[in-house]
Amino acid sequence: MSAALPTGLWVQAHVARWSSQGTPVVVVRRGDPHRGVVLVKQHLLGQGFRVAAQVRDLDGGLNWQTVVGKEPAAEADADTYIARQTGYDPDLWVIEVELRSGDEDIFTGPVT
Repeated sequence: MSAALPTGLWVQAHVARWSSQGTPVVVVRRGDPHRGVVLVKQHLLGQGFRVAAQVRDLDGGLNWQTVVGKEPAAEADADTYIARQTGYDPDLWVIEVELRSGDEDIFTGPVT
């Protein structure tokens, strides 16, 4: 996500992109439309869940970091993490994406 691009617009664009590809996606929680951080709960059908957050690297670029272990977790663990983070950050956005085998993994590479 670009520093100049409002979070709400970034979320709207990615929801539209995933939807147009036939990927089930829903905005679970809307945060600050201009500057909120995004968490993505990725449902890996039959494998569990991953949660990723936007993080800044040393150069200030945005990347994804998996935050609930490296391996897929139980949904309850993912939801517990998300609930804790929303308690800390009222500006937080939460998106849930359902990915089937072979679908794009959004957690590789920089936040676009």
